[in-house]
Amino acid sequence: MKKIANILAFAALLALGACSNRQQSETVDLAIPVSVEDIRKKPIEKYINTTGTAKAIQEVTLSTEMAGEYHLLNNPATGRPFKLGDRVRAGQTLVRLEDQEYVNGIALDAKKLNLEIASQEYEKQKSLYEKGGVTLRELRNSEVSATNAKYDFENAQVRLSKMSIAAPFSGIIVDLPYFTKGTRINSGQAVVTLMNYEKMYLDINLPEKTISEVRTGEEVIVTNYTLTEDTLKGLVSELSPAVSTETRTFKGKLLIENPELKLRPGMFVKADIVVARRDSAIVIPKSIILSGNRGKVVYVVDQSTARERRINTGIENQDFVEVVNGLKENERLVVKGFETLRNDSKVKVIK
Repeated sequence: MKKIANILAFAALLALGACSNRQQSETVDLAIPVSVEDIRKKPIEKYINTTGTAKAIQEVTLSTEMAGEYHLLNNPATGRPFKLGDRVRAGQTLVRLEDQEYVNGIALDAKKLNLEIASQEYEKQKSLYEKGGVTLRELRNSEVSATNAKYDFENAQVRLSKMSIAAPFSGIIVDLPYFTKGTRINSGQAVVTLMNYEKMYLDINLPEKTISEVRTGEEVIVTNYTLTEDTLKGLVSELSPAVSTETRTFKGKLLIENPELKLRPGMFVKADIVVARRDSAIVIPKSIILSGNRGKVVYVVDQSTARERRINTGIENQDFVEVVNGLKENERLVVKGFETLRNDSKVKVIK
């Protein structure tokens, strides 16, 4: 009889242990899996986004002022005729026209010689006047002759310079219409287009509601959709104080630094104007914030338990927001699995 009682007692202990293990297993199974990140302070910026077409800060199309035979010159850097994409220096001659009849009509050498004679005669008359050998009228007449000779010579030089097409600034050849060497072309013919795009600009239109936020001198971050990993710096250079009654926008202009020429004229770009910045703040993803009647809520993990945190936010951008109060540095913030959490929910942290 005693043996039977011992067997029953042992069986009861086994049943009790199994029940306890099942309860523990159910408790573990009820823990909600979440991913967490340690809260660290970092910078955040608020942007106003805009888009537009980037344009070169300097651009010119050079046309002929005279008719003549076309001659494209060689690029000293390559030893070959200038071509699309070549860099040129300010003052460098790119195209020369030839017209011997026109050059002979200018008679530059004769005008230079006439200037020398008139200048010598003026110096002679001035010396004689100081000695009383000529009248003031005679001196003035010789001065007028010397001055006219000088203007004739300078005008001849200007007329002759019209036979050469030179770069007005340092830049890159972006258009170069083809003409057969020696072909006679007319005046007013476009022969080369230059751009300098080490600096670029962007015309923008901003919503009326941002007029109090955007100021000249503010930093701009520029990206191109085909060069997504490269960002360029710029600034707001001009802003119109007038708002369009039709579009409810106001105009502005951005200057873009492009020293490596990564951005090309005509590219469509996105510009983020930095209107506010915090160098050190608690910053969290906007996507993890739950909003409702209780305000804005996130969850942190404390000893395998989810703790609700009501937060107040500051500046924000497209992806992140500054938390002004409600969170502390080094707390473990739930970034995945927060959708079904309640205050004091049991959680299991997973990677």
